[in-house]
Amino acid sequence: MTTPPAHVEIDGTPAADPELLAALLTGFGHFTAMQVRDGRAKGLALHLDRLDGSHRELFGHGLEGRRVRELITGALANAGRRDASVRVYAYPGTRTVVTVAAPAPDGPGAPQRLTAVDYWRPAPHIKHLGGFGQRFHGEAARRAGFDDALLTSPSGEIAEGAVTNIAFWDGTSVVWPSAPCLAGITMALLEPRLESVRRPVALADLRDYRAAFVTNSRGIAPVTAIDEVAFAVDEKLMGRVFAAYGAVEGDEIRP
Repeated sequence: MTTPPAHVEIDGTPAADPELLAALLTGFGHFTAMQVRDGRAKGLALHLDRLDGSHRELFGHGLEGRRVRELITGALANAGRRDASVRVYAYPGTRTVVTVAAPAPDGPGAPQRLTAVDYWRPAPHIKHLGGFGQRFHGEAARRAGFDDALLTSPSGEIAEGAVTNIAFWDGTSVVWPSAPCLAGITMALLEPRLESVRRPVALADLRDYRAAFVTNSRGIAPVTAIDEVAFAVDEKLMGRVFAAYGAVEGDEIRP
């Protein structure tokens, strides 16, 4: 026997599509976020692979890249935008939601001051919708006067920022923490284009590093402090990082 869909109301008004809203409210799903410029996105194939792989792991079947591209193209056209911040959310079944918002500013992000918190995301390799812990710690960090939180283990091993990847500069190599984390698309594009290594990084080791920076779908920014440990902004390093990212060509989204 088929279970009837739940009756859902919003401010006293029945939802136009209660099944869709019920799916969204479960909070069980995954997404990807990208910057689109002139109908193109850097690392588009990586975004599509992320969606397909996460869909297979969570729901047992893939999410066709061509369909995703069609949905993004249609949403951009309906919003009248060629430049935008785009997110693609995937839910159980065939529910896929695309959001189109104003693009993030191009160029370097504002320097970041981070505070370490004892928290690692569950299933960190998936860009999933269970972001309460990240948001909770991020908001607490901002109330304490920092820009965001840095996620660490109880022993102080660093994994990632609340919504970023973090990298450190030891004077020779860009060091990405090897702890379980989400391998962001910006990180994935930069890692092979810089002299990069992955290895454990602990809070106790921070003074061994000369500089640090964070990356996510909205850009790249230097880190000037993690709690009481200050970092200088290494202009030469940041110039190399921005040049490496700038050299990545955007892929046309239209199928």
